[in-house]
Amino acid sequence: MLNEEKIKELKKFAINIRIESMKAFGNLGFGHVGGSFSIADTLAVLYGDVMKVDPKNPKSEDRDWLISSKGHAGPAIYAALALKGYFPLEVLMTLNKPGTRLPSHCDKNLTVGVDMTTGSLGQGSSLAVGVALGHKLDRRNNYTYLILGDGELQEGQIWEAASYAAHAGLDNLIAFVDYNKKQLDGFLVDINKPFSISGKFTSFGWHAQDIDGHNVESIYNAIEEAKRIKGKPSVIVLDTIKGKGWKYCETAASNHHVTVSKEQMEEAIEELKKQLEEVMI
Repeated sequence: MLNEEKIKELKKFAINIRIESMKAFGNLGFGHVGGSFSIADTLAVLYGDVMKVDPKNPKSEDRDWLISSKGHAGPAIYAALALKGYFPLEVLMTLNKPGTRLPSHCDKNLTVGVDMTTGSLGQGSSLAVGVALGHKLDRRNNYTYLILGDGELQEGQIWEAASYAAHAGLDNLIAFVDYNKKQLDGFLVDINKPFSISGKFTSFGWHAQDIDGHNVESIYNAIEEAKRIKGKPSVIVLDTIKGKGWKYCETAASNHHVTVSKEQMEEAIEELKKQLEEVMI
């Protein structure tokens, strides 16, 4: 159970992930703001408390793994890694630029702290299942955390992976679905209605939970519950808002990939800093 001090710390971490991501977007002039911001709270809980990781030894065999099949979350993951101390914050200013070590989608061969190369939607699910299976066969206590996008769930490969994960009893695999209700071309309900995401995973033999994806305490408690489940993988469906933290992006009709002017960057950062001040009260 998290105490009030830790809850505040994780809330601040989430806001700082958004701030540092926004600086990178503003410097670049565009980026996947919506999906990066909607997953920031979960990244704060994972890197700020839950995951067994060591920035000084990023390849430790005892570490927990994070695999983001949702490739567009890359900028938020980079911000979390930099804030955690994997590399200097100023490296974030190279996001998506020529010669960068921070490409649009995560690449383990380029970025310190990234466990798996992903970005072709759906494929990260199979990779995560393979990693979790390998750890289980090696009798390791590592957890594998998988981030999926809600639009990404339209990929059949995810359900092939889900089927095998349950068959293999991978209770060391915990997946998150960033259910922000939108994908590249619009709202999910208009493109391919998702119905009950947790219901689908349950029918595939997973333990499923639906939670507020912007409440760090709820995210933490859901992970703790998932860890208590034995013999099956777990999924946590995060009820989120695409672009969370920046009102302009939250309400924009198209907020998957947006242009970001210097003025917009400053506006967003000012808004986020006010949220930091509120957390400190």
